[in-house]
Order: sequence, then C-alpha cells, then structure tokens
Amino acid sequence: MRSNLSVSRRGMLKILAASSAPLFLPRRMFGADAPSNKITVASIGVGWQGGSNLGSFLGCGDCRVVAICDVDEGHLNGAIKKVNEHYKSSDCKGYKDYRELLARKDIDAVAISTPDHWHSIPAIAAANAGKDIFCEKPLSKTLAEGIAMVEAVQKNKRIWQTGSWQRSQNFFRWAAELVQNGYIGKVTRCEVGLPSGHSDFEKTGHDKPNCEPPAGLDYEFWTGPSQMMPFNPCRFHKNWRWNYNTGGGQLMDWIGHHCDIGHWGLANPKFGCGPDDAIGPSEISATAEFPPKDDVWNTATKFKIECKYPNDVEVVIAGGYNEIKGGTKWIGPDGWVHVNRGVFETSKKEWQEEIKNKEKDGKLDITLYKSPGHQQEFLDSIKSRKRTLTPVEIAHRSQSPGHLGYIASVVGRKLKWDAAKQEIIGDDEATKLLSRTFRAPWHI
Repeated sequence: MRSNLSVSRRGMLKILAASSAPLFLPRRMFGADAPSNKITVASIGVGWQGGSNLGSFLGCGDCRVVAICDVDEGHLNGAIKKVNEHYKSSDCKGYKDYRELLARKDIDAVAISTPDHWHSIPAIAAANAGKDIFCEKPLSKTLAEGIAMVEAVQKNKRIWQTGSWQRSQNFFRWAAELVQNGYIGKVTRCEVGLPSGHSDFEKTGHDKPNCEPPAGLDYEFWTGPSQMMPFNPCRFHKNWRWNYNTGGGQLMDWIGHHCDIGHWGLANPKFGCGPDDAIGPSEISATAEFPPKDDVWNTATKFKIECKYPNDVEVVIAGGYNEIKGGTKWIGPDGWVHVNRGVFETSKKEWQEEIKNKEKDGKLDITLYKSPGHQQEFLDSIKSRKRTLTPVEIAHRSQSPGHLGYIASVVGRKLKWDAAKQEIIGDDEATKLLSRTFRAPWHI
C-alpha cells in the first residue's frame, strides 16, 4: 500500500521550483538504477596536474570519480587503479576519447587537466553536453578560444571552476581584502611578477633528437588541433609548455595565477577598473626575448608587459626583471601590499593581523569569500548553482593581458584594446594573432 506521504518525482520538482532551495537533486530520486546520490565526476587528462586534481576530488566525500580519460595508457591505467583502490571497487571506467566519456548521461561534472592546446574543445563540448566543469589555467590557448568558452558556459548555464587555486588560500584573500578595503588608498600600480626562462621539469635538457612516440600513446590524438610535429620527448609531458605549438611559456603558465590575484584586488568599484569578470587594459606595450622559432623550446624566456587600465591604473607583468617581485604587489598613495605563495608583506606590518581580525569579526566593508578548498568549493557550487571563486569569465579576463602582451611583443608595437568588445583596435596583423588555425578535423 502506497503511503499518502509519498511524493512523485514530478511533485518534488514542483515543490522545489516553488521554493528557494537550490535545484540540485540527488541521483537516488531518479530511480533505483541511479549510481549514487553523490556528484559524479570524470577526469580528462590525468598527468602531472591532472593527477593532483584527481587526488583532491578523491578526498571530497560528496562526489565520486567514475571515469578517467587520457591518451597515454600509462597515465590512464595508473589513474583508474588509483580510483578503484580508493573506493575499493572496480567501477571506474577508462576512455581514450573524451567524446565517449561526455556521452555518458550519469556524469555530472568533468575535471579537464590537459595541456593548454586541448582546453577549449573538450570544455565547450562538456558545456554543450550539460556537464559542470573544472578546468586548468590558463583558460585557453588563444584569447579567441577563451571568448568561445565563456559563451558556451553561459549559454548552457554551467558551473565552472578554474584551477587558479590561489583564491582559495588565506594569504591571497587577506591581501586582496586589504587592497579592496582601501588600506593603501586608490591603487595606482599593480606589479605581477612571473617566473622566467624554461623550467625543465623532467631534467632531460632540450637537445634530445626526435624519435618514435612511446608505446601506449596516441600521439595523433595528443597533438589534436595543433600543428603536427615529429615526436620529441623534450616537448611532451610537462615540457609541452615551452613550445608555442602546445603551450605559452612561463607567461601563460603563470598569468592565470598572479594576474588573477591582481585583478581580484582591483575589483573595488571605487578604483574604476571594473569588476574582475569584465576588467581589461586599454593599452598594452610589451618586449620579450625569444629563442629561434624552430627550437624545441621557443617560448619567451624574458618579458615585460606594461598595461594601462581605466582610471590611470598601471599594471606591469614581468618575468626576468629583478625589480618586479614574484607574485602580486599593489601600490597606492598610502602604502603597498605584496603576496606570493608563502609570502604576505605589507608596508605597515600591523595591517596583517588587523585584516585577519576584522575579517573574523565581520567588521570589513568588503569581505571576500573564504573557500572551503578549491575542489570542494566547486562541488558546493554545483549543489547551490552559485558561481565559483574562479568562474570562466574571471579566468578569461585574468589571462587576457598575457595573450595581448604576447601579441604586442610579436608585432613590436603598442596595442589598443577595447575590453568591452574584446577587440584590438585598428591593427589587422595583431588581430589575426588572437586566434589560431586548427588542424583538421578539430574545430570549436
């Protein structure tokens, strides 16, 4: 006999629609065959950073990793084993083609940790497939791809979290709160210090000859939309970032971290720069030192980008210049604030304890969101349908000065940028560099 207290699925949807409750429904409501009442997550790309992100999701109790995708069998099989050992099951399924993974209706969210040249295509496909998305920085290989990613996420009303995890750390939040709450006055200058040179993570050097791809690697798929080049171990795992065919060097590897924090501090409306999901420079000048174009590693080893933002705010982004400290530094008429990983400095030392205490006591005019952890905050946003700390719009604006600075350094002249229209003004040659030609059959 059916209880008169039971509610049909349609009835529950009506109740939720009429209430203020977030419209996230546990999977158990959709039938006995539903796999669980947890958020189901799949990982696309599980190498260096992807493996770290996978471990973070495995540590979150309100999600379950159900699928892995990687074109390298070694990475793929290792990640599947890690997941199954964690859950003490054999349920996690592996894929070499992300499109097969995205076709699964039981997957709620994907974590994309591929090389830069493979961010836009699977991310847009995931948004169109109705998945929520965690994706690594920088957001996209080119600025035009970033615009397309923003449009896809907005059109499909997806939750997005970028791997710019510094916003989830105390030091960076306190620093941005100091700036936004006017401790240094109106910001006049922001310095963003990035690494320079080439970091050889594999300790291999960069003079190895071309060779056959390793067994178990689908190198054709790995190259994807980029130009097909002979396989070389020095531009493969981790070191792909030092060749412009697949990465963007130290500039683009770090712009999504420290420039992102710079924009966070500038987001007070009183500064006149605009919110950090619409912020952008009006003029960009840049210089850079490049190896020969045909070198295995050809990304800039030293660079300086000088940007003019609205309301006479100057932003300088540099790698290889000792006068620009690593991390983010805001300067105003009343002092300065500098933050980096493990570093929190202020022109008046007492500000550091004051901002912590005022935040704790709720006495700040502007209090920034305290994250429970970057992956956990993503999961919480999936449930609440509230945007994350690093949504796609913010990630796109954080990387834009890097893309524009690279273009300015290549063409060798100042660029004028319309941040509202996201267009370079009056420079056809520079405009062509906002995008790239995709290798067939790939497209967005």
